[in-house]
Amino acid sequence: MRIGIQTWGSHGDIRPFVALADGLQAAGHEVTLVITCVDSDRYAALQAQSRFGLRVVATPVIADAQVLASAGRAIVRERNAIRQTQMAIESFLLPAEAEMYRASEQLVAESDLVIGHYFLYTLGAAAEKRGRPCVSVALAHGAVPSAHQPPSGLPDLGRMGNRMAWWLARRVLNRAFKKYPDRLRAANGAAPARDMVDNVWASDYLTLLAISPAICEQRPDWPAHFHVCGPLDTPGSVAEGELSGPLESFLSAGDAPVFMTVGSMLPGSGESEAIALLADAAQAAKVRAIIQAPGWERLGFQCSDQFHFVDAVPHAAVFPRCSAVVHHGGAGTSQAALRAGVPSVVIPHTAEQEHWGSELCRIGVACKPIPRRKATPARIASALREATGSTTLAANARAKGASLANENGVAEAVRLIVGRYEQAIQG
Repeated sequence: MRIGIQTWGSHGDIRPFVALADGLQAAGHEVTLVITCVDSDRYAALQAQSRFGLRVVATPVIADAQVLASAGRAIVRERNAIRQTQMAIESFLLPAEAEMYRASEQLVAESDLVIGHYFLYTLGAAAEKRGRPCVSVALAHGAVPSAHQPPSGLPDLGRMGNRMAWWLARRVLNRAFKKYPDRLRAANGAAPARDMVDNVWASDYLTLLAISPAICEQRPDWPAHFHVCGPLDTPGSVAEGELSGPLESFLSAGDAPVFMTVGSMLPGSGESEAIALLADAAQAAKVRAIIQAPGWERLGFQCSDQFHFVDAVPHAAVFPRCSAVVHHGGAGTSQAALRAGVPSVVIPHTAEQEHWGSELCRIGVACKPIPRRKATPARIASALREATGSTTLAANARAKGASLANENGVAEAVRLIVGRYEQAIQG
Protein backbone atom coordinates (compact mmCIF):
# COMPACT_ATOMS: atom_id res chain seq x y z
CA MET A 1 0.00 0.00 0.00
CA ARG A 2 0.85 3.65 -0.28
CA ILE A 3 0.18 4.86 3.26
CA GLY A 4 0.07 8.48 4.44
CA ILE A 5 0.36 9.32 8.13
CA GLN A 6 -0.12 12.73 9.73
CA THR A 7 0.31 13.91 13.31
CA TRP A 8 0.47 17.14 15.28
CA GLY A 9 1.52 18.10 18.80
CA SER A 10 4.54 17.81 21.04
CA HIS A 11 7.06 14.97 21.22
CA GLY A 12 4.58 12.59 22.86
CA ASP A 13 2.18 13.07 19.94
CA ILE A 14 4.84 12.49 17.30
CA ARG A 15 7.06 9.66 18.55
CA PRO A 16 4.28 6.98 18.29
CA PHE A 17 3.66 7.85 14.66
CA VAL A 18 7.38 7.70 13.87
CA ALA A 19 7.31 4.16 15.31
CA LEU A 20 4.22 3.23 13.30
CA ALA A 21 5.66 4.66 10.08
CA ASP A 22 8.84 2.68 10.60
CA GLY A 23 6.87 -0.51 11.27
CA LEU A 24 4.69 -0.14 8.20
CA GLN A 25 7.69 0.67 5.99
CA ALA A 26 9.51 -2.40 7.34
CA ALA A 27 6.42 -4.48 6.47
CA GLY A 28 6.85 -3.52 2.81
CA HIS A 29 4.55 -0.53 2.42
CA GLU A 30 5.43 2.87 0.96
CA VAL A 31 4.98 5.30 3.83
CA THR A 32 4.97 9.08 4.07
CA LEU A 33 4.75 10.75 7.49
CA VAL A 34 3.76 14.41 7.85
CA ILE A 35 4.72 16.02 11.16
CA THR A 36 3.68 19.32 12.71
CA CYS A 37 5.47 19.94 16.01
CA VAL A 38 4.14 22.66 18.28
CA ASP A 39 7.35 23.69 19.98
CA SER A 40 10.43 22.35 18.17
CA ASP A 41 12.04 21.79 14.76
CA ARG A 42 14.03 18.81 16.06
CA TYR A 43 12.29 16.42 13.66
CA ALA A 44 13.89 18.02 10.63
CA ALA A 45 16.98 16.00 11.58
CA LEU A 46 15.04 12.75 11.03
CA GLN A 47 14.41 13.49 7.36
CA ALA A 48 17.80 12.31 6.20
CA GLN A 49 17.81 9.25 8.47
CA SER A 50 14.32 7.74 8.27
CA ARG A 51 13.48 4.77 6.06
CA PHE A 52 10.13 6.31 5.18
CA GLY A 53 9.26 9.63 3.55
CA LEU A 54 9.10 12.46 6.08
CA ARG A 55 7.71 15.97 5.69
CA VAL A 56 7.84 18.62 8.40
CA VAL A 57 5.01 21.14 8.03
CA ALA A 58 4.30 24.42 9.90
CA THR A 59 6.97 23.57 12.45
CA PRO A 60 7.35 24.85 15.08
CA VAL A 61 3.81 26.16 15.33
CA ILE A 62 4.99 28.64 17.97
CA ALA A 63 8.54 29.80 17.29
CA ASP A 64 8.58 32.64 19.83
CA ALA A 65 9.63 31.20 23.20
CA GLN A 66 7.88 33.96 25.14
CA VAL A 67 4.59 33.39 23.31
CA LEU A 68 4.91 29.66 23.91
CA ALA A 69 5.64 30.23 27.59
CA SER A 70 2.70 32.59 28.00
CA ALA A 71 0.29 30.15 26.34
CA GLY A 72 1.61 27.27 28.45
CA ARG A 73 1.18 29.18 31.71
CA ALA A 74 -2.38 30.18 30.79
CA ILE A 75 -3.33 26.57 30.04
CA VAL A 76 -1.87 25.33 33.34
CA ARG A 77 -3.77 28.00 35.30
CA GLU A 78 -7.11 27.16 33.66
CA ARG A 79 -9.08 24.71 35.82
CA ASN A 80 -11.96 24.03 33.43
CA ALA A 81 -10.96 21.03 31.29
CA ILE A 82 -13.12 22.06 28.34
CA ARG A 83 -11.77 25.60 28.25
CA GLN A 84 -8.24 24.27 28.75
CA THR A 85 -8.56 22.12 25.63
CA GLN A 86 -10.07 25.02 23.67
CA MET A 87 -7.10 27.17 24.65
CA ALA A 88 -4.71 24.46 23.40
CA ILE A 89 -6.56 24.24 20.07
CA GLU A 90 -6.63 28.00 19.60
CA SER A 91 -3.01 28.52 20.63
CA PHE A 92 -1.29 25.50 19.10
CA LEU A 93 -3.49 24.08 16.31
CA LEU A 94 -5.41 26.88 14.62
CA PRO A 95 -2.28 28.88 13.65
CA ALA A 96 -1.13 25.86 11.59
CA GLU A 97 -4.54 24.58 10.49
CA ALA A 98 -4.54 25.92 6.91
CA GLU A 99 -1.05 24.61 6.14
CA MET A 100 -1.81 21.26 7.77
CA TYR A 101 -5.00 20.91 5.72
CA ARG A 102 -3.08 21.53 2.50
CA ALA A 103 -0.62 18.83 3.59
CA SER A 104 -3.58 16.55 4.40
CA GLU A 105 -5.05 17.03 0.92
CA GLN A 106 -1.73 16.19 -0.72
CA LEU A 107 -1.27 13.13 1.50
CA VAL A 108 -4.76 11.86 0.75
CA ALA A 109 -4.31 12.39 -3.00
CA GLU A 110 -1.15 10.29 -3.16
CA SER A 111 -2.11 7.50 -0.70
CA ASP A 112 -4.28 4.37 -0.76
CA LEU A 113 -4.99 4.76 2.94
CA VAL A 114 -4.24 7.46 5.53
CA ILE A 115 -3.65 7.31 9.28
CA GLY A 116 -3.97 10.26 11.62
CA HIS A 117 -3.69 11.48 15.19
CA TYR A 118 -7.22 11.35 16.60
CA PHE A 119 -7.15 15.04 17.52
CA LEU A 120 -6.02 16.23 14.08
CA TYR A 121 -9.26 16.83 12.20
CA THR A 122 -7.67 18.13 8.99
CA LEU A 123 -6.76 14.64 7.74
CA GLY A 124 -10.17 13.12 8.40
CA ALA A 125 -11.87 15.98 6.57
CA ALA A 126 -9.59 15.65 3.54
CA ALA A 127 -10.00 11.85 3.48
CA GLU A 128 -13.78 12.07 3.66
CA LYS A 129 -13.87 14.62 0.85
CA ARG A 130 -11.93 12.25 -1.45
CA GLY A 131 -13.48 9.01 -0.22
CA ARG A 132 -10.19 7.65 1.09
CA PRO A 133 -10.11 5.18 4.03
CA CYS A 134 -8.80 6.84 7.19
CA VAL A 135 -7.51 5.20 10.38
CA SER A 136 -7.64 7.17 13.63
CA VAL A 137 -4.99 6.53 16.30
CA ALA A 138 -5.91 7.60 19.84
CA LEU A 139 -3.15 8.07 22.41
CA ALA A 140 -5.58 8.22 25.35
CA HIS A 141 -8.82 6.44 26.20
CA GLY A 142 -10.67 9.03 28.28
CA ALA A 143 -12.94 10.04 25.38
CA VAL A 144 -14.11 6.59 24.26
CA PRO A 145 -17.73 6.09 25.43
CA SER A 146 -18.60 2.90 27.28
CA ALA A 147 -21.09 1.89 29.94
CA HIS A 148 -18.15 0.17 31.62
CA GLN A 149 -16.21 3.38 32.26
CA PRO A 150 -17.23 6.97 33.03
CA PRO A 151 -16.09 10.04 31.11
CA SER A 152 -12.64 11.22 32.16
CA GLY A 153 -12.74 13.02 35.50
CA LEU A 154 -16.00 11.48 36.75
CA PRO A 155 -16.46 8.62 39.24
CA ASP A 156 -17.77 5.27 38.06
CA LEU A 157 -21.56 5.59 38.21
CA GLY A 158 -22.42 2.04 37.19
CA ARG A 159 -23.53 1.04 33.72
CA MET A 160 -26.76 3.05 33.67
CA GLY A 161 -25.12 6.09 35.25
CA ASN A 162 -22.13 5.92 32.91
CA ARG A 163 -24.43 5.79 29.86
CA MET A 164 -26.21 8.93 31.04
CA ALA A 165 -22.89 10.63 31.82
CA TRP A 166 -21.63 9.85 28.32
CA TRP A 167 -24.84 11.18 26.76
CA LEU A 168 -24.29 14.47 28.57
CA ALA A 169 -20.53 14.48 27.88
CA ARG A 170 -21.13 13.98 24.17
CA ARG A 171 -23.43 17.02 24.08
CA VAL A 172 -20.85 19.12 25.94
CA LEU A 173 -17.99 17.99 23.69
CA ASN A 174 -19.94 18.70 20.51
CA ARG A 175 -20.92 22.15 21.73
CA ALA A 176 -17.36 23.01 22.74
CA PHE A 177 -15.27 21.51 19.95
CA LYS A 178 -17.25 20.65 16.81
CA LYS A 179 -17.15 24.26 15.67
CA TYR A 180 -13.44 23.91 14.81
CA PRO A 181 -13.66 21.04 12.28
CA ASP A 182 -17.03 22.28 11.02
CA ARG A 183 -15.54 25.65 10.14
CA LEU A 184 -12.72 23.98 8.21
CA ARG A 185 -15.14 21.62 6.46
CA ALA A 186 -17.47 24.48 5.43
CA ALA A 187 -14.52 26.42 3.97
CA ASN A 188 -13.72 23.38 1.83
CA GLY A 189 -17.22 22.53 0.67
CA ALA A 190 -18.01 19.72 3.12
CA ALA A 191 -21.03 19.20 5.35
CA PRO A 192 -20.68 19.54 9.15
CA ALA A 193 -19.34 16.54 11.03
CA ARG A 194 -22.00 14.22 12.45
CA ASP A 195 -20.43 13.97 15.90
CA MET A 196 -17.17 15.04 17.51
CA VAL A 197 -16.56 11.77 19.35
CA ASP A 198 -17.66 9.26 16.70
CA ASN A 199 -17.01 11.13 13.46
CA VAL A 200 -14.03 13.43 14.12
CA TRP A 201 -11.87 11.89 16.82
CA ALA A 202 -12.77 8.29 15.96
CA SER A 203 -13.01 6.66 12.53
CA ASP A 204 -15.70 4.10 11.76
CA TYR A 205 -13.21 2.54 9.32
CA LEU A 206 -10.69 1.69 12.06
CA THR A 207 -9.77 3.35 15.35
CA LEU A 208 -6.67 2.15 17.18
CA LEU A 209 -6.08 2.84 20.88
CA ALA A 210 -2.30 2.96 21.27
CA ILE A 211 -2.46 2.05 24.94
CA SER A 212 -1.32 -1.00 26.87
CA PRO A 213 -4.07 -3.54 27.67
CA ALA A 214 -2.63 -3.42 31.19
CA ILE A 215 -4.26 0.02 31.46
CA CYS A 216 -7.02 -0.05 28.85
CA GLU A 217 -9.05 -3.21 28.40
CA GLN A 218 -11.17 -3.78 25.30
CA ARG A 219 -14.71 -2.88 26.36
CA PRO A 220 -17.51 -5.28 25.34
CA ASP A 221 -19.79 -2.46 24.18
CA TRP A 222 -17.27 -0.71 21.93
CA PRO A 223 -18.05 -0.77 18.20
CA ALA A 224 -16.19 -3.41 16.18
CA HIS A 225 -13.88 -0.81 14.63
CA PHE A 226 -12.25 0.02 18.01
CA HIS A 227 -9.12 -1.99 18.84
CA VAL A 228 -6.54 -1.72 21.63
CA CYS A 229 -3.20 -2.32 19.93
CA GLY A 230 -0.78 -1.40 22.73
CA PRO A 231 1.68 1.50 22.88
CA LEU A 232 3.54 2.45 19.70
CA ASP A 233 7.22 2.57 20.54
CA THR A 234 10.52 2.63 18.73
CA PRO A 235 14.22 2.58 19.71
CA GLY A 236 15.60 5.96 20.73
CA SER A 237 15.60 8.45 17.88
CA VAL A 238 17.69 11.51 17.12
CA ALA A 239 14.96 13.53 18.83
CA GLU A 240 15.72 11.90 22.19
CA GLY A 241 19.48 12.30 22.40
CA GLU A 242 21.84 9.61 23.57
CA LEU A 243 23.00 7.92 26.76
CA SER A 244 26.10 10.09 27.15
CA GLY A 245 29.27 9.27 29.06
CA PRO A 246 28.56 11.74 31.90
CA LEU A 247 25.02 10.40 32.27
CA GLU A 248 26.29 6.81 32.34
CA SER A 249 28.78 7.81 35.04
CA PHE A 250 26.04 9.46 37.10
CA LEU A 251 23.79 6.40 36.82
CA SER A 252 26.61 4.15 37.98
CA ALA A 253 27.90 6.40 40.76
CA GLY A 254 25.48 5.50 43.57
CA ASP A 255 21.94 4.50 44.45
CA ALA A 256 19.44 4.44 41.60
CA PRO A 257 18.35 8.05 40.99
CA VAL A 258 14.86 9.32 40.29
CA PHE A 259 14.12 10.66 36.82
CA MET A 260 12.24 13.95 36.71
CA THR A 261 10.56 15.68 33.77
CA VAL A 262 7.49 17.78 33.07
CA GLY A 263 7.42 16.93 29.38
CA SER A 264 9.13 17.94 26.17
CA MET A 265 7.13 21.17 26.09
CA LEU A 266 7.45 22.68 29.56
CA PRO A 267 4.55 24.99 30.34
CA GLY A 268 6.42 28.10 31.13
CA SER A 269 8.77 26.55 28.62
CA GLY A 270 11.77 25.34 30.51
CA GLU A 271 11.75 28.32 32.84
CA SER A 272 13.93 28.38 35.93
CA GLU A 273 10.94 27.97 38.26
CA ALA A 274 9.90 24.69 36.61
CA ILE A 275 13.42 23.24 36.86
CA ALA A 276 13.89 24.58 40.40
CA LEU A 277 10.60 22.95 41.47
CA LEU A 278 11.98 19.54 40.54
CA ALA A 279 15.43 20.15 41.97
CA ASP A 280 14.06 21.47 45.27
CA ALA A 281 11.75 18.46 45.57
CA ALA A 282 14.64 16.04 45.02
CA GLN A 283 16.71 17.97 47.54
CA ALA A 284 13.92 17.76 50.13
CA ALA A 285 13.44 14.03 49.47
CA LYS A 286 17.21 13.47 49.73
CA VAL A 287 17.44 11.54 46.48
CA ARG A 288 19.75 11.75 43.50
CA ALA A 289 17.97 12.96 40.40
CA ILE A 290 18.27 13.11 36.63
CA ILE A 291 16.30 16.19 35.57
CA GLN A 292 15.23 16.51 31.95
CA ALA A 293 14.74 20.20 31.22
CA PRO A 294 15.49 21.73 27.82
CA GLY A 295 17.59 24.87 28.24
CA TRP A 296 18.87 24.03 31.73
CA GLU A 297 22.45 25.09 31.01
CA ARG A 298 21.43 28.40 29.49
CA LEU A 299 19.33 29.07 32.60
CA GLY A 300 22.31 28.64 34.91
CA PHE A 301 21.80 25.15 36.35
CA GLN A 302 24.84 22.95 36.89
CA CYS A 303 25.34 19.21 37.29
CA SER A 304 26.56 17.93 40.64
CA ASP A 305 26.87 14.72 42.63
CA GLN A 306 23.15 14.93 43.40
CA PHE A 307 21.76 16.33 40.14
CA HIS A 308 22.40 15.51 36.50
CA PHE A 309 20.58 17.74 34.00
CA VAL A 310 19.80 16.66 30.44
CA ASP A 311 18.00 18.16 27.46
CA ALA A 312 16.73 14.81 26.15
CA VAL A 313 17.54 11.14 26.74
CA PRO A 314 16.23 7.78 25.48
CA HIS A 315 13.70 6.93 28.20
CA ALA A 316 13.80 3.21 27.41
CA ALA A 317 17.51 3.10 28.29
CA VAL A 318 17.32 5.25 31.43
CA PHE A 319 14.00 4.58 33.19
CA PRO A 320 14.76 0.93 34.13
CA ARG A 321 17.85 2.15 36.00
CA CYS A 322 15.86 4.62 38.12
CA SER A 323 13.95 4.15 41.37
CA ALA A 324 10.97 6.26 40.25
CA VAL A 325 9.91 8.61 37.48
CA VAL A 326 8.38 12.02 38.15
CA HIS A 327 6.53 13.13 35.02
CA HIS A 328 3.61 15.09 33.59
CA GLY A 329 1.36 12.18 32.68
CA GLY A 330 1.90 12.23 28.93
CA ALA A 331 0.79 9.02 27.20
CA GLY A 332 4.28 8.12 26.01
CA THR A 333 6.10 8.89 29.27
CA SER A 334 3.42 7.15 31.35
CA GLN A 335 3.76 3.94 29.37
CA ALA A 336 7.56 4.19 29.20
CA ALA A 337 7.65 4.30 33.01
CA LEU A 338 5.19 1.40 33.15
CA ARG A 339 7.26 -0.65 30.69
CA ALA A 340 10.40 0.09 32.73
CA GLY A 341 8.74 -1.40 35.83
CA VAL A 342 9.25 1.62 38.09
CA PRO A 343 6.71 3.67 40.11
CA SER A 344 5.52 7.07 38.94
CA VAL A 345 4.83 10.44 40.53
CA VAL A 346 2.55 12.33 38.13
CA ILE A 347 2.35 16.14 38.00
CA PRO A 348 -0.28 16.72 35.29
CA HIS A 349 -0.83 20.03 33.51
CA THR A 350 -3.95 19.14 31.53
CA ALA A 351 -7.12 17.10 31.97
CA GLU A 352 -5.85 14.32 29.71
CA GLN A 353 -2.66 14.08 31.76
CA GLU A 354 -4.72 13.99 34.97
CA HIS A 355 -6.55 11.02 33.48
CA TRP A 356 -3.26 9.21 32.87
CA GLY A 357 -2.13 9.99 36.42
CA SER A 358 -5.38 8.63 37.83
CA GLU A 359 -5.10 5.49 35.70
CA LEU A 360 -1.53 4.79 36.90
CA CYS A 361 -2.73 5.30 40.46
CA ARG A 362 -5.73 2.99 39.84
CA ILE A 363 -3.53 0.08 38.73
CA GLY A 364 -1.24 0.58 41.72
CA VAL A 365 1.96 1.88 40.13
CA ALA A 366 1.78 5.57 41.08
CA CYS A 367 0.96 7.90 43.94
CA LYS A 368 -2.11 10.12 43.76
CA PRO A 369 -1.46 12.77 41.03
CA ILE A 370 -0.38 16.26 42.07
CA PRO A 371 -1.84 18.85 39.66
CA ARG A 372 0.84 21.23 38.44
CA ARG A 373 -0.95 24.28 39.87
CA LYS A 374 -0.83 22.63 43.33
CA ALA A 375 2.69 21.24 43.07
CA THR A 376 5.22 22.36 45.67
CA PRO A 377 8.65 20.95 46.52
CA ALA A 378 7.25 19.58 49.80
CA ARG A 379 4.32 17.79 48.14
CA ILE A 380 6.49 16.30 45.40
CA ALA A 381 9.11 15.26 47.96
CA SER A 382 6.45 13.49 50.04
CA ALA A 383 5.22 11.63 46.96
CA LEU A 384 8.81 10.75 46.05
CA ARG A 385 9.40 9.24 49.48
CA GLU A 386 6.24 7.16 49.01
CA ALA A 387 7.16 6.08 45.49
CA THR A 388 10.72 5.06 46.38
CA GLY A 389 9.85 3.57 49.77
CA SER A 390 6.72 1.55 49.02
CA THR A 391 7.36 -2.14 48.41
CA THR A 392 3.78 -2.47 47.12
CA LEU A 393 4.21 0.20 44.44
CA ALA A 394 7.57 -1.30 43.45
CA ALA A 395 6.16 -4.84 43.18
CA ASN A 396 3.13 -3.68 41.18
CA ALA A 397 5.35 -1.70 38.83
CA ARG A 398 7.67 -4.66 38.24
CA ALA A 399 4.71 -6.94 37.50
CA LYS A 400 3.15 -4.48 35.03
CA GLY A 401 6.53 -3.91 33.40
CA ALA A 402 6.92 -7.63 32.89
CA SER A 403 3.51 -7.85 31.21
CA LEU A 404 4.34 -4.96 28.86
CA ALA A 405 7.55 -6.71 27.83
CA ASN A 406 5.38 -9.17 25.88
CA GLU A 407 3.50 -6.43 24.00
CA ASN A 408 4.40 -5.23 20.52
CA GLY A 409 2.03 -2.38 19.76
CA VAL A 410 3.59 -1.56 16.38
CA ALA A 411 3.29 -5.13 15.10
CA GLU A 412 -0.32 -5.35 16.29
CA ALA A 413 -1.18 -1.98 14.72
CA VAL A 414 0.37 -3.05 11.40
CA ARG A 415 -1.62 -6.31 11.50
CA LEU A 416 -4.90 -4.50 12.18
CA ILE A 417 -4.33 -1.80 9.54
CA VAL A 418 -3.34 -4.24 6.80
CA GLY A 419 -6.08 -6.68 7.75
CA ARG A 420 -8.77 -4.01 7.63
CA TYR A 421 -7.58 -2.78 4.22
CA GLU A 422 -7.56 -6.30 2.77
CA GLN A 423 -11.01 -6.92 4.21
CA ALA A 424 -12.32 -3.77 2.51
CA ILE A 425 -10.79 -4.76 -0.85
CA GLN A 426 -12.35 -8.21 -0.68
CA GLY A 427 -15.72 -6.56 -0.12
